[in-house]
Amino acid sequence: MSKKIIIANWKMNPLTFVEAEKLAKASDKDGIVLCAPFVFLNELKKVLKKAKLGAQDAFFGDVGAFTGEISAKMLKNLGIEYVILGHSEKRALGENNDLVNKKLKAVLDLKITPILCVGEKERDENHEYINIVREQILECLANIKKEALSKIIIAYEPVWAIGKNALRGATAEEFLEMSIFIKKILSDKFGIKIKLPKIIYGGSVNSQNALSFLEQGNTDGFLIGGASLDAKKFNEIIKICEALNK
Repeated sequence: MSKKIIIANWKMNPLTFVEAEKLAKASDKDGIVLCAPFVFLNELKKVLKKAKLGAQDAFFGDVGAFTGEISAKMLKNLGIEYVILGHSEKRALGENNDLVNKKLKAVLDLKITPILCVGEKERDENHEYINIVREQILECLANIKKEALSKIIIAYEPVWAIGKNALRGATAEEFLEMSIFIKKILSDKFGIKIKLPKIIYGGSVNSQNALSFLEQGNTDGFLIGGASLDAKKFNEIIKICEALNK
């Protein structure tokens, strides 16, 4: 698992630590990042031997009158190494690029690896979605030093291809096109002599489509939601990645 990274986003699941511990033990392998609910993170640290832990969000302030927020500094003190930022579900609740940018800076300052999510709600015939993703990238990375770029993971998640309301599944070719486009945005902004970040796919990944995104889409890994909550399904995806890395 040295080449590809697989990130599990458990979202607001499972309900109990007993379930979380069972799921974590079944997924405890090199190259795996488990982004669990904050309430489980401290105890899961004692369970995992190979997999890394990630959080699902972080606030940009260290301490203060921010009811319900969890700061990046708190995560750092817990030993958390990764954090998801700008997820489409957070954006749907009103989070904008400026706020994501503030969180990104706070996380990078503490040497936590941010998993920056970008992606359009729909693929329109006028290709406006291209501009939406460009805007997300540029605004979320505003005033970020180019030396920090390689310390970021960018997860492309086409909202229209995710979950029960998905219009259809995205194709590996569509991801490859977007991955190349994102790299061009970064090269135009930071220069051609930069170390690019990992760009991974995060749209209803399963064992049926994982191989095509790896081979035809050339993804650096996955951000997995629903399938990460089923140990059998999650490990099937892991095995596909492991086979390619041999």
